[in-house]
Amino acid sequence: MRPRMALVLAAVVLLLGGVALAPTAYARLVGDDLVAGNGAAERVVVPESTVTGPATLADRPVSVNVDGEFFSWALLDRTTGKISGAPNLTSTSSTESMIKVWIVSDYLRQLGDQEPPADMRQNVVTAIRDSNDDAANALYKAAGGSAGIDRMIAMCGLTDTHPGTVPGYLGWWSFTQMSPRDAVRLGDCVADGTAAGPKWTGLVLDEMSKVRGTVDEQQKRSGGGRWGIIDGLPSSITDQTRVSIKNGWTPLQYDGNWHVNCLAVTDKWSLAVMMRYPTENGLTYGAKVCASVAAQLVTPQQPGTASKAPQQPAGQL
Repeated sequence: MRPRMALVLAAVVLLLGGVALAPTAYARLVGDDLVAGNGAAERVVVPESTVTGPATLADRPVSVNVDGEFFSWALLDRTTGKISGAPNLTSTSSTESMIKVWIVSDYLRQLGDQEPPADMRQNVVTAIRDSNDDAANALYKAAGGSAGIDRMIAMCGLTDTHPGTVPGYLGWWSFTQMSPRDAVRLGDCVADGTAAGPKWTGLVLDEMSKVRGTVDEQQKRSGGGRWGIIDGLPSSITDQTRVSIKNGWTPLQYDGNWHVNCLAVTDKWSLAVMMRYPTENGLTYGAKVCASVAAQLVTPQQPGTASKAPQQPAGQL
């Protein structure tokens, strides 16, 4: 979350998705809606759905023009376990603050039925709601440090994830390398109760639904993180189900790129969008890419669909 200098430009046009499907009443954000250049993403407006009744996310072609060196996404249908997404959904990038949902969950699960001390209770809240780095570091240390990354890989069934290997940053949780495929598995691992355990899962999901702050609200060690996928969802989803989110974002000096990740999970699906692009394009650029992907996946919900597991109740601290 700390501002850095950008010196690298890479322009890549990525057209990602599957075979053509029947037209949908949900408008698409394609072609020139996201174009290269500083501030271009500000022009993207996520359309309101014209479909009445409940909606969900489902596998559909996604077309986004991205000015950057990496862009990928994955969607997990939590009712069937099927993962779909971009052709490169197994490719990895640094997690940044997206991994804080595991750090918090790992700490709480190890408490069992014990209550955390007052300062750690506050760290749980601010690590997720405000993406506070100091709070996450305290929880990470208390949960056992880098051993927690190995637990995450094993407990959540991650196949593409490995510790970060950036020179000078070995062992930093933020540089853990993860694919979009594993990111949606992580979202599912949190939502199904594996990550935080039965006592704390509702709390973690509830805190994720209360992430706050805009793209413009950034500080040195924390920042506003309520943007991205949540902005691409129509009210027919956000008004009817709890959407739990956690984004990760940092402009990095070593490669001159923003590393931006968006994760959202409900009782029916888990969606992740990950990218790297020149820092001169700004954080809003990545936020709008995440919103665009989500908007393109919105579809009417099929009758009789049910979640894999009951939605976890909200927890309290």
